[in-house]
Amino acid sequence: MDDLDKAILINFDESGTMDASLKKQAKTFCEQIKAKPSICSMCIEKLCFSNLIQVQFWCLQTLHEAIVSRYSSMDPQEKQLIRHSVFSIVCLEGVGANNTATRVLEAPPFVKNKLAQVLVTLIYFEYPLIWSSVFVDFFPHLNKGKIVIDMFCRVLNALDDELISLDYPRTPADIVVAARVKDAMREQCVAQIVRAWYEIVSMYRNVDEEVCVGVLESMSRFISWIDIGLVVNDAFGSLLFDLVLAAGVGDRLRGAAIKCLTAVVSKRMEPQSKLALLQSLQISRLFGLVVDDGNAELVSDVAVLLTGYATVLLDCFKRMDSEEARGISMELLDEVLPSVFHLTKENELDATFNVVQFLSSYVATMKSITPLGEKQLLHVGKILEVISVLIRYDPEYRSNIDMLDKIGKDEEDRMVDFRKDLFVLLRNVGRVAPGVTHLFIRNLLANAVSTSSGSTNVEEVEAALSLLYALGESLTDEAIQDGQGLLSELVPMLLSTKFSCHSNRLVALIYLETVTRYIKFIQDNTQYIPMVLAAFLDDRGIHHPNINVSRRASYQFLRVVKLLRVKLVPFIETILQSLQDAVAQFTSMNYTTELSRTEDGSHIFEAIGLLIGMEDVPPEKQCDYLSSLLSPLCQQVEVLLLNDKTNVEANVKVAVIQHIIMAINALSKGFNERLATGSRPTIGLMFKQTLDVLLQVLVVFPRVESLRSKVISFIHRMVETLGSSVFPYLPKALGQLLAESE
Repeated sequence: MDDLDKAILINFDESGTMDASLKKQAKTFCEQIKAKPSICSMCIEKLCFSNLIQVQFWCLQTLHEAIVSRYSSMDPQEKQLIRHSVFSIVCLEGVGANNTATRVLEAPPFVKNKLAQVLVTLIYFEYPLIWSSVFVDFFPHLNKGKIVIDMFCRVLNALDDELISLDYPRTPADIVVAARVKDAMREQCVAQIVRAWYEIVSMYRNVDEEVCVGVLESMSRFISWIDIGLVVNDAFGSLLFDLVLAAGVGDRLRGAAIKCLTAVVSKRMEPQSKLALLQSLQISRLFGLVVDDGNAELVSDVAVLLTGYATVLLDCFKRMDSEEARGISMELLDEVLPSVFHLTKENELDATFNVVQFLSSYVATMKSITPLGEKQLLHVGKILEVISVLIRYDPEYRSNIDMLDKIGKDEEDRMVDFRKDLFVLLRNVGRVAPGVTHLFIRNLLANAVSTSSGSTNVEEVEAALSLLYALGESLTDEAIQDGQGLLSELVPMLLSTKFSCHSNRLVALIYLETVTRYIKFIQDNTQYIPMVLAAFLDDRGIHHPNINVSRRASYQFLRVVKLLRVKLVPFIETILQSLQDAVAQFTSMNYTTELSRTEDGSHIFEAIGLLIGMEDVPPEKQCDYLSSLLSPLCQQVEVLLLNDKTNVEANVKVAVIQHIIMAINALSKGFNERLATGSRPTIGLMFKQTLDVLLQVLVVFPRVESLRSKVISFIHRMVETLGSSVFPYLPKALGQLLAESE
């Protein structure tokens, strides 16, 4: 081991125990060696004799850097030395004057991949003008067995990665070189390469499947740009299908053959030629594989193939004018769709995104077919089934999502993003086939109701409700209000349902969102108002045990009140009784336990204000309602302002007062100036008395900014409610505000 070997080993050391200064010295030494004019011959010499993996890799890496950086300045002898040596190593030939056999092909894959990269770099500069025989020279060495075959595949893979594949960014110069290399290969050696692939796979399929897998994986990369007739023919085509379907073939080899077929299906061609190719493949032979439960990876490969096949057929249908050709495309598409649906519903696929994109394109195409045929309607129903399965949460995360811990929040965020395209697809299906869509969701909801048992079907119930909600997003307000389609049946079914899993946060939230989404239906169907109120006021809504659900229910209830306001007058007593405990928490002295609930409680007060502030409410009742709300709130503020009579901490006291002001402020939004100062002045008097109490807050807490802002907001509110009659209160308020102003 010489000094360079030692320096390389130190440089590659990752134990963490190596002295930093020593490592720095080793790196400097290696860089100095790299700068020598004879570095390429030094690297080749070391490759002949060194068995150290790190040294082999360093030498190959250095050769690669030298070729890339100074190929044009190398003399012909140096280029010939590199060319001959590298190719000899790749082909398991001896190197140098002594014909020394190297050990590089016995090294780990990353070393062999680096060797392949070096050879491809030479191809970049020299093929076909200087070194025209590089590929042809390879063929006689393939009979040396799997080691050389493996290197042949690695070289082809590296050629794809480093030069040909458009999956990586390429410079204009790279694109020109890639075109030159591909053109030369097509003319000179592609047919021989394909023949070699066929012979190797035929020879090794029952002897060494790994060799065949390597060959087919290389082949799948090249199909996109070689003559398709070289692969799709009686010999090679039959071999590929045989590998997929024959008994006893390993799953990896089957998967590699499927990927080759996928590459064939995906090859860009004119639609007429492509349709003829797809017909000749007889892909229906593979439909039986969709029920193979033994290997998830194989099933995923089949899904990618069949989805790609279906996508191309749909493209042919859209691009061709001939009715006969369009008919053939649709016929083949009808054959494959059941398999695509089954794969997507029954398996967790990496290709799910591609499937959804295809289904979206299919549904968009269906818009041009009127009316839809029986098969198309059947497919639409299956698409809805696929959507309903894919949008379901994983039961494994049920408790995390219900508690909304970090795991649950991450999963919920992921699903929200994942569902977006699926809900867009649902809405498009709803436009193409509204009757089928409504019926499907009705049956799904009915099934969720009938099979509800404990928490066993949380995900199914949530999915059914989410679909109904998403459908509503695609409907006009008029369609909802008129109860078009099955909505006149769906909405009452929704309102009358109390799922056994309603305690689940997700189910409860989507239930309330869905009820609110369809609330316009109630405007012309007031007989369902008691059911709506029950949904929001019982333990499905504001009284739900989950604080997040309760808060959301308060906000949604406010939206419902704003829409149905006048129609709710006969139910005001019922509503106030149901909300008694929610209102009472503002007068409760259990500050610490109730504070977390009070902020969104202001939505409840605003809803109550909108209800009792209408002129449709009898005057006496209106005064009683308002007094029963304002009096206890004002009394509590007065108690809290008397420091010597309470033992409450100042920060808690401030927070409670702040929330009470928010509640009163929200309550006042339901009363207008005409009513408070004109037709029913008693109402105005109550608010003036309340303003008197709240102005004392500025005296006791002159420098608490949060309270000051809340009082200012309430004064603004009173200007709107009391009009000019608020003027006598302004000097006192402004004086206090200005005295303590910054």
